[in-house]
Amino acid sequence: MASVSTKYTLASRVKLADGRTMPQIQLGLYMMSRTEAQKSVSAALAVGYRGFDCAQMYHNEREAGTALRESLASSAGLTREDIFYTSKLAQNRASYDAVRASISKSVSDCGLGYIDLFLLHSPYGGKQARLTSWRAVEDAIDAGEIRSGGVSNYGVAHIEELVAAARIQPVVNQIESHPFNTRTDIRDCCKMHNILIEAYAPLVRGMRMQDATVLSLSKKYSCSPAQLLVRWSLQHGMVPLPKSVRKDRMIENADVNGFELTTEDMSKLDSLDEHLVTDWDPTDTE
Repeated sequence: MASVSTKYTLASRVKLADGRTMPQIQLGLYMMSRTEAQKSVSAALAVGYRGFDCAQMYHNEREAGTALRESLASSAGLTREDIFYTSKLAQNRASYDAVRASISKSVSDCGLGYIDLFLLHSPYGGKQARLTSWRAVEDAIDAGEIRSGGVSNYGVAHIEELVAAARIQPVVNQIESHPFNTRTDIRDCCKMHNILIEAYAPLVRGMRMQDATVLSLSKKYSCSPAQLLVRWSLQHGMVPLPKSVRKDRMIENADVNGFELTTEDMSKLDSLDEHLVTDWDPTDTE
């Protein structure tokens, strides 16, 4: 667990196992329309967000990239290196060429010159497709199309399989994680292999904002339930990806330095675990 005295801002960055760094609070772009994605990225940049989590399956890579490029062109002092852009492979394939072409298309669609972090979106497809897809990621790293590689929704068995076979080790596993689905098994495995956890759905998609413990602790710390949940992710050393299309909520979600959760209260939140899956859970697929 990270030290509770740690301060987290939109400028905070965390170091990856490959030596690169990325923002520790990022904006998730899942389930945003093309128009929403473009507007939200621009708004988030204006309030200080520098990390943006996209994917082929979101169908808004082009719009997210357009907003980033326009802001880079119009903002004095903001450079491409300040931006951290993530995308993900929609489908693992046994065809190496198909995956390489798919990665190249994502790079082209965002128009940013390269992708900072590219993930295999799930372990679906079987072992051969997973390892072939990862080999394409490794070669895209060598080619400069992407800077760092990782996975998403990988369970313990998938992580062990990949670590044993990889030439370039994954540096991130993006999973659903919040107090109601802590996934300590996957988190512990990734920690052992120096793989950082990105937490998607850190706000439980709004499904537990009225939970008695969440409300009680929010009152205790004079924060919103969303701020409480983001702070929980951060104090566990994760990179949360809260999603919002509203600028005021973007600001609120990142304003988490006015309080520090005690070890006892972190444990209270941990104890809420009910393995609540808010969307999908491919972590046990073969």
